Amino acid sequence: MNGTVARIALLALLVPAAPSAPAQGWPSKPIRLIVPFPAGATTDFLARVVADKIGPALGQTVVVENRAGAAGNVGTDLVAKSVPDGYTVVMGTVAQTISETLYTKLPFSIQRDLAPVALVARVPNVMEVHPSVPAKTVKEYIALARARPGQITFVSGGSGTSVHMSGEMLKMMTGIDIVHVPYKGAAPALVDLVGGHVMSMFDNLPSSMPHIRSGRLRALAVTTAQRYAALPDLPTVAEAGVPGYEASSWFGILGPAAMPREALARLNAEVNRAIRLPDVQERLAQEGAIVAPISPEEFGAFIRTEVAKWAKVVKASGAKAD
Repeated sequence: MNGTVARIALLALLVPAAPSAPAQGWPSKPIRLIVPFPAGATTDFLARVVADKIGPALGQTVVVENRAGAAGNVGTDLVAKSVPDGYTVVMGTVAQTISETLYTKLPFSIQRDLAPVALVARVPNVMEVHPSVPAKTVKEYIALARARPGQITFVSGGSGTSVHMSGEMLKMMTGIDIVHVPYKGAAPALVDLVGGHVMSMFDNLPSSMPHIRSGRLRALAVTTAQRYAALPDLPTVAEAGVPGYEASSWFGILGPAAMPREALARLNAEVNRAIRLPDVQERLAQEGAIVAPISPEEFGAFIRTEVAKWAKVVKASGAKAD
C-alpha cells in the first residue's frame, strides 16, 4: 500500500500541472469592440487603433464591429443588454451623454446600464463650410445665416451627436436659423459636404483634417475653449465672435454595467498603456485627437458632468429626437 502511494506521488510530480489561469482568467476568447457608427468616421478610426494595440497585449483578437444607427444608440444599446462577461464592449462617445436627455424613450441609460472602462481621446470639433459658401469667418457665417434664414444647412452624423448639438449650441447662442440635416453617420455627411451638396458642418476634427489641409473644406473655427496646436491660426468659436461657446467630442470604451471588475480593470490598464505609446500619440495627434488616460472612476465622474452639461443645451434648444 505504501509503495502504491509512493508511485502515485511520484507520477503526480512528473506530470505537469494543467495551466488553469488562462482558462479561468479574462480574457480567454476574442473580444468584440462595437463601433456604433459607420466605418470611416472618427469613432471607427480610434477603435481600430486601440484594438490593434491591446489585442496582442491581451493575447486575444479584438474584433471591431460596426453597428450604426440612431446617433450611436443602436450599437450602444446592444452592448448595454449584452451578457456582462467583459467580451462585448462599445466605443462610446459624447453622443450617448447627449442622448440621455435628447431622447425621451431611450432604451438604455449611460449612467445606469453601462460601466465606464477607459477614456481613449478627446477631440475638438471644427466649424467648417464648403468653399462655395461665401463665408470665411464665423462672423460672416452668422451674418449670412441672418440674411438667409432657414436656407443655410448644417449636416451631422445623426440627431444627438456632438456634431449636431454643436450646431444647436450656435443657434441657441446667436439666434440664427440654420437647418439641421441628419445623416446615418458622419462619414456620408462629410462626403456630401466635400461634394458641395450641403453647406456646412461641425465635424470631429480628425475626420475633416485631410479635407481642410487639401482645401476641399474651409475651416472657420474650432469649438473648444482653446485653439488646437496643430492649427494655431484657426480661432475658437468664442474668439471668432461667440463668447462663451465651447463644445468638444470624446471617445471611450464602455461595457455592460455588471461586467466583471477583473475585465474592467485589465481593459483600462491596457487601453491607458496603448494610448501612451509614442507612435499612437503621434498618429492620433496628426488626426486631431488628444489622448486622455484616466481611471474608470474618473471616467465615470466625467460622464456625469457631460450629461448635466448637454442636458442644459438640449433643454434650451428645444431639440428632440423622438
